[in-house]
Amino acid sequence: MVISLSLVVLVGIVLVLMIRNGSIKWGPGLVAILFGFLLASSDLAPDIQDFLDSVANAIGDMDV
Repeated sequence: MVISLSLVVLVGIVLVLMIRNGSIKWGPGLVAILFGFLLASSDLAPDIQDFLDSVANAIGDMDV
């Protein structure tokens, strides 16, 4: 839960920065936000969460 919340905040910050810098306009930014909400309520959400959890675990298990 902590990782997914942190990831949501990080992606949200990146999206806001892209909108403010002009890399992405407000229209496509709004579409991206709405797509995220719709994707989160779809049947794919658990699979995406499992994938992100496995990536986070793989990164956490790396020896640096």
